Amino acid sequence: MKDLHCHLLPGIDDGSSSIEESISLLKSMSDFGIHELVLTPHYIEDSKYNCDNKNKKALFNKLLNEVKKENIDINLYLGNEVYFTHHFVELIDNKEISTINGSRYVLFEFPMHEHYKGTGEALLKLISNGYIPILAHPERYKRFLEKPDLAEEYLRMGVLLQGNFPSLFGKYGRKEKKLIKYYIKKGWISFLGSDTHHNFEYNYKKLEKMLHRLNKNEEYISNLLEGNFDRVIKDEPIAMIR
Repeated sequence: MKDLHCHLLPGIDDGSSSIEESISLLKSMSDFGIHELVLTPHYIEDSKYNCDNKNKKALFNKLLNEVKKENIDINLYLGNEVYFTHHFVELIDNKEISTINGSRYVLFEFPMHEHYKGTGEALLKLISNGYIPILAHPERYKRFLEKPDLAEEYLRMGVLLQGNFPSLFGKYGRKEKKLIKYYIKKGWISFLGSDTHHNFEYNYKKLEKMLHRLNKNEEYISNLLEGNFDRVIKDEPIAMIR
């Protein structure tokens, strides 16, 4: 499979703290069967998590060199997980945040426990400027846990959803596990990610069986595991709910 979301660019957010930790985790992920992944460090305005593109790129190249030295069978791409802001477009223009692999696709997150206002306006501005927002781990937000079908409003706006597959293993709790199952049954999740920070211990065969039980559409599962990831990396369109 291919992983759209992890925190293995070392030393710039609450994820991996060193090259050595990143290499160890990448080896575990490669053994699991992940051979392509996007590094998505947090970007939060007016916080210590605000590394700009120039510095991210330098760290990224350093990590790539170490991956090559260690002969790890994994391809890495660069992006961000951007904390929701009204300034998406300005931050992209100012080279503060990275779209995924330089594509139109932007991974972002909402406040976890707050009902943030004005989200539609900011996201429509992002979309009208030619970008495609991807919402990280929708199964974890209070707003969707309380009203699961609220996610459809964002889908119809043009937002795509990236679920954390550890949610299926119960990492974040029973309610979160139930919600990601519901979204996969509905076919609303377009990508999976590990959201790896410091630990990675999962069973791929078990994950694959769970996915096929939840949704019998083979093409959907194939796109969930690999196809849509490839489209993002190549900056190709993805079918959206309208």
